[in-house]
Amino acid sequence: MADKKKLIAQQARTAGAVTLESRRALLDAVDRLVHTAVSRVLLSEDRVTSAAEGRRRLAGQEETEELADKVQKVVALATPVVRIAARGAKIAKFTRLPWVMIASTSVSVGVAVRTGVREIQVLSSLVAHRIEQATGAPADPRLVEKVAVDLYLHPKRNLDLTNDRLRLVRLTRNWVLLGAFGRSTSKRADKALDAAESLDGGALAERWRALQRGGTLRK
Repeated sequence: MADKKKLIAQQARTAGAVTLESRRALLDAVDRLVHTAVSRVLLSEDRVTSAAEGRRRLAGQEETEELADKVQKVVALATPVVRIAARGAKIAKFTRLPWVMIASTSVSVGVAVRTGVREIQVLSSLVAHRIEQATGAPADPRLVEKVAVDLYLHPKRNLDLTNDRLRLVRLTRNWVLLGAFGRSTSKRADKALDAAESLDGGALAERWRALQRGGTLRK
């Protein structure tokens, strides 16, 4: 009995270490995916000019083939994280994840990530449009990326520009867990588009510049 407990404890520690390493790699992959996706949007002159147009583009289900390798990297890293978490839950005697869900993790997470990154791209395009229309100058990529991700995660929350870090942990959790359970992010994306449409691009850009000049951005 004691040997069995030691084995379980060892398995839990091993799973925890692997999960931590896997999560770090997953966060890095999501970071690269989001950065590349937004950069591609900003390199183009094509802009989403309204929330309604954004919804039409998302409904059109445009492909993100140019991001396929980075999407696949995220999926490849996310799948074992979910499975390790499921085994950890079993060891810790928590509610066990359905094995049917675990078996289909790769497919469902893949759909969620592809959909999510497309939503981020459309939202980024609208955020950039609001800023560029107000300032007459190209939008700062870091500002667009931050605002798009923050609105995507919390459409109704006031933007905090003093911290320019992307909320990668929450974004990754949403894509991976919602994907694993086959849940849609479309309602949140709709709300985020409405929030982006109401942005004061000029004031946003000025606040960002002021924070940069004052060196008060937290990284």
